Amino acid sequence: MDITESQARVAEAMRDLVHRTTDFDPLELLHDLTAHVAELLPVAGAGVTVLDELGRVEYATASDERCRHLEQVQVDLDEGPCLEATRTGLALAVSPLTGPPALRWPRFARNARRVGITAVAAVPLRSPAVTIGALNLMSDQDSDTAPNGPQIRIAQALADAAATCFGHQQEARDQASVIEQLTIALDSRLVIEQAKGVLSERLKVSVDEAFQRLRQHARARQQKLTALAWPPRSPKAPSPTNWPPAEPGQPAGAHRTVACRACRACRACRACRACRACRACRACRACDGR
Repeated sequence: MDITESQARVAEAMRDLVHRTTDFDPLELLHDLTAHVAELLPVAGAGVTVLDELGRVEYATASDERCRHLEQVQVDLDEGPCLEATRTGLALAVSPLTGPPALRWPRFARNARRVGITAVAAVPLRSPAVTIGALNLMSDQDSDTAPNGPQIRIAQALADAAATCFGHQQEARDQASVIEQLTIALDSRLVIEQAKGVLSERLKVSVDEAFQRLRQHARARQQKLTALAWPPRSPKAPSPTNWPPAEPGQPAGAHRTVACRACRACRACRACRACRACRACRACRACDGR
């Protein structure tokens, strides 16, 4: 049987996802998953949601800022394909976000259409023992076509390959060990969101470009992404003992809880809903850190 170039690239992506050291960075693995899917399949982008230690669905990572925004929207609205696939453990075929199909997730569909996303699909992120999250596939009006049946199967295979890495240190891959690793991924996400905002503001580049530079620098130094991102470093960057900046009267390192005036919520380092940057790093472009 002749092997096509696309088949070879899928095989290489599978190898990249499963060949991880025992101390791999969970968040970097999930981001690599979204990057491979966005590169290999006819989608505008991809995102991942996971279950936290309390069984709640949380956004983990995405291939770009638009998808990251829509993953967070699903969590905020408590509706959308990624949440449904996580909770049911079932793959969702491509669903248009216009006409009658949009009534399945009406509020999410409205938000998605505003940023140009016109169709979605999702596959569960499954460890050998339990469903731990979902991979979301997003298509826009510029996409030539939405993923077909075989391409959804490729997405599922890539998601399964990534999920097998969780809990692989334990002989029994129970839910508790997997959730512990997912918690690490969620904690790492908060650190990286801050670092992206800092770099974007200081380098005057987009948040996507800031993240790519961060990843390239980490790989060049053979360093974990989270370790490089915490704390964000520059000649003027705060030291680990006083990052993030503390409020008056609080000890060094205490998190700033003053709400962003544009969105009225700091979201405990997650992201300003208006500008997607954490106010603790003073990179909120919508309100200029006021």
